[in-house]
Order: sequence, then structure tokens, then C-alpha cells
Amino acid sequence: MPILSSRSEWPSNQTIDENEVARFEKLALRWWEPDGPMSALLKLNPARIGYIRDQVAAAREPAALKNRPLDGLKLLDIGCGGGILSEPMARLGAKVTGIDPARLNIQVATLHAREMALDIEYRCQSLEEAAKSGEQYDIVLAMEVLEHVADKSTFIRLATSCVTSGGSLFLATLNRTLKSFSLAIMGAEYILNWLPRGTHDWHKFSRPSVLVKALINNGLEPTDLTGVQYSFLADRWSLGKDLSVNYMVHAHKPTKEIMG
Repeated sequence: MPILSSRSEWPSNQTIDENEVARFEKLALRWWEPDGPMSALLKLNPARIGYIRDQVAAAREPAALKNRPLDGLKLLDIGCGGGILSEPMARLGAKVTGIDPARLNIQVATLHAREMALDIEYRCQSLEEAAKSGEQYDIVLAMEVLEHVADKSTFIRLATSCVTSGGSLFLATLNRTLKSFSLAIMGAEYILNWLPRGTHDWHKFSRPSVLVKALINNGLEPTDLTGVQYSFLADRWSLGKDLSVNYMVHAHKPTKEIMG
């Protein structure tokens, strides 16, 4: 959610960018290919999973710090794609609902979960539709989604409405810096060919300070801001303090006080 430029960052009151949906639907059948167009996300997954797990477990009872720290928690995965993050969340114990506006993504995710014997509910649904239902979740994920939506302010407002009192919202996105343009677009898309060209639009990247302010304005309390860096030598992603390219945010919705 970068600062406004001559190119409007708030083009509408809807979250879906039809061009983005069409782009990802063309790749839907290749979500789980280790060397396919989604391989960068598959490599990023261990860092994302560990971050969500540890942030949630730290706020729960010590008994929850076992193999299934998300037991008993309802989780919404916004823009779930082929289910590459929904599945490990289910394995950690969460009752997972994955939504995505691309129908073929949902079909791929449903089939793969069935093959893995995982009970995950997938819906071909927009965030607007999910929010309108009034259903709320203990954990809401919007990982690598914010940079692909049409209107970020609407997206954050609707995502926040899906978080139950005392619940958590996790966001992962890209910072709007020259370094992110060099690495995430020129490097990843045009030099290394990690991602299909045109996957990202630098104007849709979000400065952490602006994103944090938007979360606060929607009644959330940001509790953690962590950078994610890639090591070419280790061929893996890790967490750190550098927010200049990829970063993740954990925000908490305060528990409503019952007036006596």
C-alpha cells in the first residue's frame, strides 16, 4: 500500500483485479511443480510456515507448543491458489478454509488436498463474498496477495472484518524500494526467470510504515514486523531484520471488553 503517486493506488472499492486472476489461472495446473512457475513460493513456504506457527504458538498455552500448535483454530487463507500454504496449516491442526477467485485454482487445491487426505474447505470466492457472510476466523492469512489486489484499503478493511476478536491477521508482501524493483522484478522475473514476467507491478508494492498505519486505522495492533531474505549459497529463505524487499506482518485484533 505505497504512498499515492500519479498512478492511483486506490482505483475502486473492490479487491479483485481481473487481469491478476487471469494471469494466475493460466498457471493453476502448475502450482505444485517443484521446478515450475510457483517454485519461488514453494521455496518460501518453510519461512512462512515457521513464522505463522511461532507467532501463534507464542500467544497460546505452553501445551500448544507441540506438533499441532494450531489445534482448535479456524483459519482463512485468502488467495489460497493451489493450496500450498493451506495444506501445511491443516497439518498443524487448523481448521482451514481457502478462498480464491480463480476457479481452476480451487479445483487444483481441492484435488491435491484429497490426494493428501487433508480435510480443507476450498471456495471459489472473493474476499468481498467471504466478508459479507459474516464468518470470522482465529487466523486470517493474506500471504503474497496484497501486491495483486485492485484496492488495498478495501482489502485490508475486509480482511480485518474476517478476524475474530482476539484473533490474528498475517500479511506478507513486498516493500516499495529500488532494491525490491531490482531483485523482485528485474532479478526474479527477467534475469533468473524464477517467476513469469509481469507477475509483479512495483507500483502495487507496500511500504511497511504505510501498511502498519492502515492496520492500526482498521482497529488492529501490529505485534511483529519481520523481513524475509533469500540466500543464494544456502538456496533458502530466512527471517531477519532487513525489510527492504520481502517482509511479513502479524497484527492482533484486541479482545472486545464486555461491559458490566
